[in-house]
Amino acid sequence: MLKKKKKYIVAVVGATGAVGNEMIKTLEQREFPVEQLRLFASERSEGKALHFGDKDVKVEALNENSFKGIDIALFSAGAERSRIWAPVAAKSGCVVVDNSSQWRMDPTIPLVVPEVNPDDLKWHKGIIANPNCSTIQMVLVLKPIHDAAKIRRVVVTTFQAVSGTGQKAIDELLQQTTGLLAFREIQCNVYPHQIAFNVLPHIDTFLENGYTKEEMKMVNETKKIMGDNAIKVTATTVRVPVFRCHSESLNIETEKKLSPNEARAVLSAAPGVVVYDAPEKNLYPLPINITGKDETYVGRVREDDTIENGINLWIVADNLRKGAALNAVQIAEKLVEMA
Repeated sequence: MLKKKKKYIVAVVGATGAVGNEMIKTLEQREFPVEQLRLFASERSEGKALHFGDKDVKVEALNENSFKGIDIALFSAGAERSRIWAPVAAKSGCVVVDNSSQWRMDPTIPLVVPEVNPDDLKWHKGIIANPNCSTIQMVLVLKPIHDAAKIRRVVVTTFQAVSGTGQKAIDELLQQTTGLLAFREIQCNVYPHQIAFNVLPHIDTFLENGYTKEEMKMVNETKKIMGDNAIKVTATTVRVPVFRCHSESLNIETEKKLSPNEARAVLSAAPGVVVYDAPEKNLYPLPINITGKDETYVGRVREDDTIENGINLWIVADNLRKGAALNAVQIAEKLVEMA
């Protein structure tokens, strides 16, 4: 467990990536008690300086001794690097919060959204998994509804921004968009098809059951975080030409009847959730308005009159903030609180 200190030595692994950059920014904005910040990335980024507070911090390459003396390490360097280096960090006495898919479904490792299942942090053994970005914003909304009316089934369709793939995908969307508007030939290097002015019903690899890995992540992670395998979840994940913020359409079936007004009241009281729902005034969550915000926004709350107890709603959250960096920093904050 983390030892109680006034300030902590914190590392960000994968510091030069889109999420790593956001982690550094979030640590500073939330005034996390950082005594010293260490930044790690691949060898090609070694020596590069990134700004934190009033200092420039040089990026280091990882080695077997990198984590000695470090209290908390926030990882966002991909599953393979996490597989290799997270156990090394944990063995050095460092608590790892890992943003990759490597440890999420390991039964010995907690998968945590602090507003939903903070008590799972009590049984960590040095590694804590940060859930998938699309799962995080969904369970924030599902948890209060589940507590109020017990969820039977969820049908979710996501509309996911390219930043979920990383900086190269952001660059590709920008290059394709400007290229097409200038009547130039474009290249598809990150995605199998053009993403500019297009919609791809394909995130991650396809599995034998016809679903993608991303879709099954949402199914399996939701059950683990919510601590209820009886909840049925089916997902379709879609990549859209938006730079930042994931949107999701949810159809929720509950055991107990919940009216739209009751659902709004329950969600308004939930931590990390903002109800923004006045369609008669054209007010509903939009990615362009939620970029950089920490909360998950909910709108278009309405009854599904095709089933006995059904609610439809629309949610939007910044996938680099709550969907990744912020959730990791909130886990670290909770560890400090529990120390």
